[in-house]
Amino acid sequence: MVRPLAFSRESWHRPQLVGIVNVSTDSFSDGGRFLTPANALAHARRLLAAGADVVELGPAASHPGAAPVTADEEVRRLDLVLDHLVADGIPVSVDSFQSKTHRFAAARGATFLNDIQGFPDPARYAELADTGCRLVVMHSVQRRGPATKVRTDPQTVLTALEQFFDQRLAALQAAGIDRERLIIDPGLGYFLGATPEPSLAVLGALRAIRTRFGVPIMVSPSRKSFLRAITGRELAEIGPASLAAELYAASHRVDFIRTHDVAALRDALTVLAALDHYAGTSR
Repeated sequence: MVRPLAFSRESWHRPQLVGIVNVSTDSFSDGGRFLTPANALAHARRLLAAGADVVELGPAASHPGAAPVTADEEVRRLDLVLDHLVADGIPVSVDSFQSKTHRFAAARGATFLNDIQGFPDPARYAELADTGCRLVVMHSVQRRGPATKVRTDPQTVLTALEQFFDQRLAALQAAGIDRERLIIDPGLGYFLGATPEPSLAVLGALRAIRTRFGVPIMVSPSRKSFLRAITGRELAEIGPASLAAELYAASHRVDFIRTHDVAALRDALTVLAALDHYAGTSR
């Protein structure tokens, strides 16, 4: 068995890897594969073995045309899976914009709540403050509901993104949610527009976004529509393009990367860290 190289990573920023487990029927990438608790748990454990730091459970798809899912159904899909992972001490994120699902996940020990709407309801902020969960505040041009296919201008998207985070982070903090609990996700793919340019503009602006807001950033380019549009590849062939976008984000010091392929990203980051270390020792 080949053993990993031992070296210091102090000079190299490694993002936390968030392994995606879609417990849904119509996720664009793997709908229906992990709908049963047994399949979902098995996949979560594969992602953890591959190097995931966090497991994210998604009980409903959010791509254009995804079928609506009630909060009761989301809770049913999460029920046994969340309990098993939390009992094993695994940090779990739950991806939902429904308040009942948030309450359930927080009560059952989820570490993160990830809301594609960016927690838009101020009436819930006191409740969110009491959960203790870290909040992934996502930006999208839709603001409410799942992604849609709309044409947008990259610069307009960047300006709106800054305004959105300025206002939303301030509102959450004013309600008593510590800034240390907040993570921002600028959104990618159809959450920014129907063409690749807005996603490319946002990825290119990651350092500026980090400097402006000073909170951890999460990104999720994995298998997104803009990569398929750029490369002309089908979903089954989009792994290399996903990895390229993820490594670009890592090089721009994002703090969390949501990914379907934890093993590929973990290995790529390990090699880059090793190269950086040994390049430094040979200077």
